[in-house]
Amino acid sequence: MTGTSGLRSGRVRVRTVDDEPPFDLPGRLPGRRPGRLPGRLPGRLPGRLPGRPSGRRSLRDRLLLFICATLAAVCAAMALTTVLVQRAYLLGNLDDRVTDAAEHSLGGAALHPELDRDLTFLGERGHPAGMLAARLDGHGRVLAAALVDEGAPPRNLTGAQSAALAHLAADGSPHTRSVPGLGTYRVTALEADGVRVLAGLPMDDVQHLIGRLVRVEGGVAAAGLTAAGCVCAVVIRRQLRPLGRIAATAVAVSHATLGRGEGTALTRVPERDTDPGSEAGQVGAALNRMIDHVESSLAERRRSEERVRRSEERMRRFLADASHELRTPLASIAGYAELMNRGPDRGEPLLAWRRVSAESARMTGLVEDLLLLARLDEGRPLQSAEVDLASLVAEAVRYEQYERAAADGHDWRLDLRLGVPAMVVGDEARLHQVVANLLANARTHTPAGTTVVVTVEATAGARGATCAVRVRDDGPGIPPGLLPTVFERFTRGDASRSRAAGTAGGSGLGLAVAAAITAAHGGRIDVHSEPGRTEFTVELPVAADVVTDVEHVVRPEGARRADRPAGQAVRTDG
Repeated sequence: MTGTSGLRSGRVRVRTVDDEPPFDLPGRLPGRRPGRLPGRLPGRLPGRLPGRPSGRRSLRDRLLLFICATLAAVCAAMALTTVLVQRAYLLGNLDDRVTDAAEHSLGGAALHPELDRDLTFLGERGHPAGMLAARLDGHGRVLAAALVDEGAPPRNLTGAQSAALAHLAADGSPHTRSVPGLGTYRVTALEADGVRVLAGLPMDDVQHLIGRLVRVEGGVAAAGLTAAGCVCAVVIRRQLRPLGRIAATAVAVSHATLGRGEGTALTRVPERDTDPGSEAGQVGAALNRMIDHVESSLAERRRSEERVRRSEERMRRFLADASHELRTPLASIAGYAELMNRGPDRGEPLLAWRRVSAESARMTGLVEDLLLLARLDEGRPLQSAEVDLASLVAEAVRYEQYERAAADGHDWRLDLRLGVPAMVVGDEARLHQVVANLLANARTHTPAGTTVVVTVEATAGARGATCAVRVRDDGPGIPPGLLPTVFERFTRGDASRSRAAGTAGGSGLGLAVAAAITAAHGGRIDVHSEPGRTEFTVELPVAADVVTDVEHVVRPEGARRADRPAGQAVRTDG
């Protein structure tokens, strides 16, 4: 296949690899011959191709191979040492025999020193079969040489055989010579009084023994290595089974769909594979700890996502409720303003102004509550001063008494139980707002004739002095489904709790403001409700300089003036 395209710099001819002529380019890269492709395509990194196996063996195979190689090396070293030691021993024994034969021959030759070619001493007894002997001259040349045969007279050596024994120093050192037709001999030469004699014994027995020893040791080593390899394979397989189970657990965890936020429990390494006494157990225990961390992180992420989702839902509900609460007074103000713009004959201006003022006040209170909550959420500090909580609560109860006619008549009672002075450190105006909101909540959401008991209790215990304000009524109570969210913003129970006739419903911020102010003062607020009994409790820490021994208790106005011990109830009736 050939393709061409016209360019301003020339034509480019492209041929396939099967075409003989190389392709031509209009330009040439420096340092490269034309028609030569670069050694590596652009974008291709060196190294093995993806998807191909790396060629590394498994840990089991590598351990088995390493152990077998080590055993083979040890067996080879032992066999070689044994062979060398045995060969040295046999050669030493043979050298001693050769030396004895040479000395015996030298003694026979010394009887006739003038006969330099005389080998008659070989006919004497004591010479082993297969022994060869020779007479040498001063230059080491062989003058005569013969071989001792068993049951036959000595046989003279040929010229070639004699030449293999020539030029041997007569110093008594053993030498190895290969004699044609006879084999390998261990020979030595001795000299005494000008007589030189050479003697040698065959090495066939030594070589046969060494060869047999090598074969036996090789067979034993091969059998031992085979048995050791089989045993090692079984042992390694059994010892690596925990690692296999740990790897299977890791694979199962890696296949888990962690990103979808599912609550499925992850697989754990079995207890038997988490023994800290072994390396595999340490790996298993570490993997289990990692899985625990992963699960805890996933659970925390799910909880965080749930908190974010609930926060977004509360924010949307808060914006919707705030918009609704602000829209109602704004619509009323706009309506009455439109009525007044039409002229005095369209209605009573005084009534319109009153309604506009009332709705403005309602909207102002709502906005102030929202601003207060925002400041408390930001952690802005409040004013700090000592506040007599008993006097503050008494004033709030007296105010409710004066408003009783508008509230369709409630029975308000004040109960002071002061073991220590009810002095707290905080913002007096905000604390008054807490008490006022709790009283307004009891007045608004209970029917006429309800008894509301407000208790101020200050005690000193092992954990320090505390002051509690309890507002209890015997109204219908709060529905159980509303209790968990009663302190959240814009939570209203109009559909569940009876509302006094002729009164306006609240905005749902009163209890939320009370809870936020209490928390800002380091206290806590709680509620317990059942049909016929609803009690809100506000606990605040007492000022640090308050002592347990109370010398004087300041009682609020409206209480009986007679002195009485702390803790006696004070009833205030209008």
